[in-house]
Amino acid sequence: MAGLSLVPSLTAASADNSIAAGVSHLSASEAGERIDVLRGEIAYHDELYFKKSAPVISDGAYDQLKRELAALEVEFTNAVHDGGVSAEVGDDRVGSFATCRHRVRMLSLNKSFTETELRTFDARLKRQLGEHELDYVVEPKFDGLAISVTFEKGKLVRAVTRGNGVEGDDVTENLLTIHTLRKSLRAVTPAGATNPIPEVIELRGEVYLSFAEFERINRERESGGQTQYSNPRNLAAGTLKQLASAEVAKRRLEIVFYGVGACEPVGTRPDSQLALLRQLQAWGLPTIESPRRARGADAMWQAVQAVGRERARLGFPIDGVVVKLNAVALQDQVGVTTQAPLWAMAYKFSPERIETQLRAITLQVGRTGVLTPVAELDPVKIGGSTVARASLFNGDEIARRNIRVGDFVYVEKAGEIIPAIVGVNRAKRRPDTKPYVFPVACPICRADLVRSSGEAAWRCPNSSCQAQVKRRVEHFASAACVGISGLGPAMVDTLVEKGGVKNVADLYRLRREELRLLVGKGEKSTDHLLLAIEQSKHAELWRFIHGLGIPQVGATTARDLACAFGGLAELARGRREYFFQDGRLLIPGVSDSAARAVLAHFSQVENQQVVESLLASGVRPVKGVAASGAFLAGKIFVLSGTLPNLSRAQAVAKITAAGGKVASVVSRKTNWILAGGGGRSKLDAARSLGVVIIDEAEFLRMLGQE
Repeated sequence: MAGLSLVPSLTAASADNSIAAGVSHLSASEAGERIDVLRGEIAYHDELYFKKSAPVISDGAYDQLKRELAALEVEFTNAVHDGGVSAEVGDDRVGSFATCRHRVRMLSLNKSFTETELRTFDARLKRQLGEHELDYVVEPKFDGLAISVTFEKGKLVRAVTRGNGVEGDDVTENLLTIHTLRKSLRAVTPAGATNPIPEVIELRGEVYLSFAEFERINRERESGGQTQYSNPRNLAAGTLKQLASAEVAKRRLEIVFYGVGACEPVGTRPDSQLALLRQLQAWGLPTIESPRRARGADAMWQAVQAVGRERARLGFPIDGVVVKLNAVALQDQVGVTTQAPLWAMAYKFSPERIETQLRAITLQVGRTGVLTPVAELDPVKIGGSTVARASLFNGDEIARRNIRVGDFVYVEKAGEIIPAIVGVNRAKRRPDTKPYVFPVACPICRADLVRSSGEAAWRCPNSSCQAQVKRRVEHFASAACVGISGLGPAMVDTLVEKGGVKNVADLYRLRREELRLLVGKGEKSTDHLLLAIEQSKHAELWRFIHGLGIPQVGATTARDLACAFGGLAELARGRREYFFQDGRLLIPGVSDSAARAVLAHFSQVENQQVVESLLASGVRPVKGVAASGAFLAGKIFVLSGTLPNLSRAQAVAKITAAGGKVASVVSRKTNWILAGGGGRSKLDAARSLGVVIIDEAEFLRMLGQE
């Protein structure tokens, strides 16, 4: 669970001590009232997390509520270990999908937060099994949405979310959009060995988003004038629960398998966790790449720490590790509760949380007029980078959380990517601080702010506001759009402030002497900029459409519109019947909201005039996608092991930027294995198939980035 907390993060040990102390001082009636409050609060947060994928508190804060409730239930209601509300499995069914029962109940995991709790888990198992040392497998705990996928005679027939553990939402159609997911289990390994295929098997795993894809989606939303997402887990869960599989396919969801539910006949089930992971890989399914085997509590704790150290280099979100008994026979002997297996334990990493002072709240005006409040902080280091600013989302959020200038606040990186304020140290609040009052006028042009019904964001309605013009021109000239080299933010600011540019079409009216007078550049720099402007007249059509800054139209939608209309003038003249017929969308890939945004944009005369001015200035977009910068188009990479310098997310971003694709499983379609340290199984598969193996240095030479 990820989101925003109003309380400081406690270490697990201090949290337990605090909870224990609090529980011991309560009377029975006080405890009853507190239990009711906690149950209501947890139910509220479960609804946001499991059904809406939009939590408003952090994992740590949620876990603390559950631990306090568990302590109260045990102390005052005689709840058994797995029988209280605190231990219930959340329900992710949303009511929009058909539901399906699991053949074997789909469980959650018991959680631990300290080394002591993990060693207690080990000690309990040793007592129960009468063993001196136990054999464990330690795996990264993916932060995504739990899924159960059923294969019958090796064919994928159904994909169901955990739901309430007994039944979940049938999301088969959406899951089939995941490019790394095989539709049938591989009957023969790459080495030629025969794979056993059960009659029926439920495979358990996680659907998630890589950091690279999360960042790509946010860049596109930003370029489309939309609010960025804050967390990969929430976005992955929300994406899988969309009703239109075509929309799901636009986001590159990933899947990893690590467990099994029903297996018929039972004799085909692998006899250990490590054997299961090897079998999953042999079947051609994405699975845990580098599980750690550990014998005894000391080795187990060392493995947990090793995963924690490597966490920052992973290309996908994890929030801890899962420790499992390796032998299935011992797993069966230990058993399960109605909520969780007793032979496995999750260990949750504590997020790095730093306290710093909020010095000011500034307002950014975007190119669509949306005002975003930004926290200006005393700079602090989090996760190896310096953080001096954090988004505050909107005015309602500031008021709800009662954040004030001068407060000492707690900062985390949400999803390890975006800095976020997760709490306020009220003990340090000065008595003279005042609640923040959101302005009623634009800080740049002083126009009265407006807010549409049902929206949290305030907007400046003045499209001529200099802040909006600057950001629109900057967006248009960026590499993501028409790519005018040399026209950076500082240059754009000067041109707009001095009146030389009032819209994007004005860029093509600039002349040498006027430009030199406006920005004070030398003759050579001026000529280079004019040449770049001239060359941009023949950029691809989709880049111009993207550059117009139409709300909800990012790069992907711009490409779809370019294919459908074939020209700027045709798009600007597009009528409703070009987009809809009998309420049905006509243009593949273009959503209902994007279609309406395009129609609304060009219903304004000034936006039509911008297109007319562009064409009158000699702009002649090229239809289609140029090959330059996409020389890896259609090529497939598989990443193996840990690279010496690049993180997995960085490598994936470089491959996709050059037009390539990244797969999780080696096949005959794979063009290259990008290999680092470890990952022997993928290298063995590559050698058996004759796939070319390259290292990081060769990869960078291939991209011309050595």
